[in-house]
Amino acid sequence: MSEQVTTRGATHSAAVNHRKALTFRAEWARQLGRRRTLWIFGVLLALPVIFMAAFALDPDPDRGGTATGARFSDLATSSGANFAVFTLLVSGELLLYIVAALLVGDPVPAEASWSSLRYLLTAPVRRARLLSSKLLVGLSALAIATVLLPGWAWLLGGLFYGTDDFLIPGAGTMESGLFWGRFALAIGYVFIATLPIASLAFLVGVRTDTPLAAVGAAFMVFIIAGILDSIDALGEWRRGLPGHYGRAWLDLLMSADPDWVALRHGVLWSLLYTTIFLFLGFRVFRRKDILS
Repeated sequence: MSEQVTTRGATHSAAVNHRKALTFRAEWARQLGRRRTLWIFGVLLALPVIFMAAFALDPDPDRGGTATGARFSDLATSSGANFAVFTLLVSGELLLYIVAALLVGDPVPAEASWSSLRYLLTAPVRRARLLSSKLLVGLSALAIATVLLPGWAWLLGGLFYGTDDFLIPGAGTMESGLFWGRFALAIGYVFIATLPIASLAFLVGVRTDTPLAAVGAAFMVFIIAGILDSIDALGEWRRGLPGHYGRAWLDLLMSADPDWVALRHGVLWSLLYTTIFLFLGFRVFRRKDILS
């Protein structure tokens, strides 16, 4: 009788420990303790510094002093606001997509590659809870990364380039109040635009024990989608491709009356792809044999 009580107590204790291991706080600690995560945020912090160093080597420091006929790169050193927009522009379609795939697609196959995924599921912990915990931490880390990059760029840009109003290429200036509202919407839009590649990496990740396969496969799909998007013969079909509306947020910062239709379509397509990929990911993982 005492042996049965001891066994039940041990089982209950193991279940409690497993549940604690899957809490949001515990998963965040695991995320922050991974070298990959530290490298990601280190690169995001270093990137604006690299851009500033590159601009410091410009032989024509007065280039881009006026908005007339200028490009975003020409105006990047005009103010902290312009530098933040430039940083988001050049990194929003590549670097942040890679970050999204890594942060959201890597955790599950990483557990499998460490042979710890099966251990986490030995206690009576539902697979949906395990996936939800890792997904929420990955998405929250992605949201922080998406805000951190332009925010850090604005801080550095404001320190070195000043805090003047945002210069619109070819269209004058945008007053600070309007700019910050539009820029916040732009950052939110960029985050939503990264969700399809993040959720696709998540879907591939639950099917494989190799983290690189999840990230690589998701990114390859978006590269192919980008190539197809450049083929004019596809006509209206291109509108349904992932990433077609990836730069729609720029209209928020270039026009007094932005194209809200394109922005809505971009958000809806992104959410549709995200919902489908996440649903399939949970469905696949629920039926998958966990061998590692």
